[in-house]
Amino acid sequence: MDREEELQKAIEALEAQLRDREASLPAHSVRPDQVLAIEELETAIEGKRKELAELRKQKQGSSVA
Repeated sequence: MDREEELQKAIEALEAQLRDREASLPAHSVRPDQVLAIEELETAIEGKRKELAELRKQKQGSSVA
């Protein structure tokens, strides 16, 4: 499996975790640690997406040359 596939699978796994966390939030009285866990997942997803975009950009640049 190449790095691009690894990143895509990691993003999908993180997104699934995020959906699970959001679905488990109570309608009222959300605890700070629940919000923090969601924010951490969102940050991790964003980082992986940026890394994937950069990798694809590099691949595109090297295939043009």
